Amino acid sequence: MKKYIVVILSLLSFLNVSVFAAGDVPYTKAEIKSLMKKVADWQLAHQKEVKHHPMDWTNATLYIGMVKWAELADKVDKDETYYKWLVDIGNRYSWKANKRMYHADDLAVCQMFIDVYKRYKDKSMLQPTIERIDWILEHPSKGSLIIDYSNQTTLERWSWCDALFMAPPVYAALYTITGDKIYLEYLDSEYKACVDSLYDKQEHLFYRDNKRISVREKNGSKQFWGRGNGWVFAGLPLIIDNLPLDCPSRDYYIRLFAEMAEAVRNTQCKDGDWRTSLLDPDSYDMPENSCSAFMCYGIAWGLRNGYLPKRAYKP
Repeated sequence: MKKYIVVILSLLSFLNVSVFAAGDVPYTKAEIKSLMKKVADWQLAHQKEVKHHPMDWTNATLYIGMVKWAELADKVDKDETYYKWLVDIGNRYSWKANKRMYHADDLAVCQMFIDVYKRYKDKSMLQPTIERIDWILEHPSKGSLIIDYSNQTTLERWSWCDALFMAPPVYAALYTITGDKIYLEYLDSEYKACVDSLYDKQEHLFYRDNKRISVREKNGSKQFWGRGNGWVFAGLPLIIDNLPLDCPSRDYYIRLFAEMAEAVRNTQCKDGDWRTSLLDPDSYDMPENSCSAFMCYGIAWGLRNGYLPKRAYKP
């Protein structure tokens, strides 16, 4: 699973990024594109060897990256191979998300369904997602935001930070596609509830869940999991990109992204990567590659869209 995140997101973050001057990136766009194609083709050839269910969040993460590559290949090279691969997956499972009705992880695959729908405008690709989300809206979970693995209702809401990557972009996209404010209202309400529960306003970082708020690292710092914050930081662009420019909620997500970006920049290690614990990197010798890919993706997106100042973030 980690290789999906690292390769797809980190390569996507540098493809067509106009903020970098010639010579700043060690690869040309053509070389990056060639490498991305090799990665995508390898995934297509080896996907049957993956042990997780095709609708599982681990595979959904791959699909979210793959659909962006499919869009590029289709637009530039008139190559629908990757879209067709994703369509085959959707058709095989009737465009239905995984089994747990509320669980954010099981909704992540809907991001791919929606993006493929945008390409083909086939309502059968979108309708099961609408039905699933409408059911959630009609039967909102009363689960607690205090996570307890012995009580599965505490996993029905966004009670852990990774969830902010998995499900929120689905609600944002449905609002934009349908124009129905109920999706936006639910998104804003549940997202802000998670922020109020897990976001440290002093450090501008997220605890993984409520159980980690009191935990301290070896150096005495608060425990902020690198990859967990990466999920949030990379998820915010997916939400913002799925909201119309005149959406009243965009500013909230942009402000949160900019706040997090400063914390992300300040926790980057001297060798360029991020570690498992953002405030205690010395306790972890190895780079956290998935976290680092997420952070690079978010920063590159912020630069490309003008939300981050080049002087501070381009280096």
